[in-house]
Amino acid sequence: MRIILITGISGSGKSIGLKALEDAGYFCVDNLPPALLRQLVTSRLEDGGDSLAVSVDARSAKSLASLPEDLAWLRSQGHDVKVLFLTAKTEALIARFSETRRSHPLSHRAAISDEADERRTLTECILAERDMLAGIEEIGHVIDTSGMRANKLRAWIKNLVESDQSPLTILFESFAFKFGVPLDADLVFDVRTLPNPHYDEKLRPLTGRDQPVQDFLLAQPDAVDLLADIRGYVERWLPAVKKDNRGYLTVAIGCTGGQHRSVYFVERLAAHFRTTEHVLLRHRELD
Repeated sequence: MRIILITGISGSGKSIGLKALEDAGYFCVDNLPPALLRQLVTSRLEDGGDSLAVSVDARSAKSLASLPEDLAWLRSQGHDVKVLFLTAKTEALIARFSETRRSHPLSHRAAISDEADERRTLTECILAERDMLAGIEEIGHVIDTSGMRANKLRAWIKNLVESDQSPLTILFESFAFKFGVPLDADLVFDVRTLPNPHYDEKLRPLTGRDQPVQDFLLAQPDAVDLLADIRGYVERWLPAVKKDNRGYLTVAIGCTGGQHRSVYFVERLAAHFRTTEHVLLRHRELD
């Protein structure tokens, strides 16, 4: 059975992700206590189900500790198990809770202080939840939804689901350092040392997908060398990633504005590795 566990920080888009999986044909269960996971899988097998998506969050705090063991057991039974961990920057989460006027699931628990009737602030709740889910984050594929619109998240989840049949998916992502490093990056490379097309008035409104920008960077010896170095590094360590049974590897390339240099590098790297690997690409600032 194909099983996807979707979890992560409250407000990061788990409900949207679960709905996308439902639209993709998965039998979905929201907020399942991890203690019931094995029982649910057995029940679905008896009913002839072949795909299952389950959402787990901090409201099941007491049984979260056993989740890695449960997932290992499911894999030992021959099931294809994937874990998607959704997260976002704290400021983005605060803005979302403010917009929806919803309370955080941990807000009614006892505060960090000794005052049992004192409630946690929203920031304290988010930090407490990060600590609570840290062990699960380590075993899942992290998706940073900061600044990502709902329709883009749905499309991104759909792409990941479609890549499930591949033993490893490489995600190449461009970003702007001025907006922060993506939380979902496994490898981060900085291309800000290269000449910036932004300072050419003709190239400024274009992106790294456009031929004039590509020609500009191809004419820079340092850009050619850096691209070769990054490509060589990924190729050198890709076998180790596969040996570690990783389902995804996210390679993030950053420049100042996330429009020219990083986009160009991601496009070139994706084109190169797509000949031998399953590849997805994302341009965070352009998207």
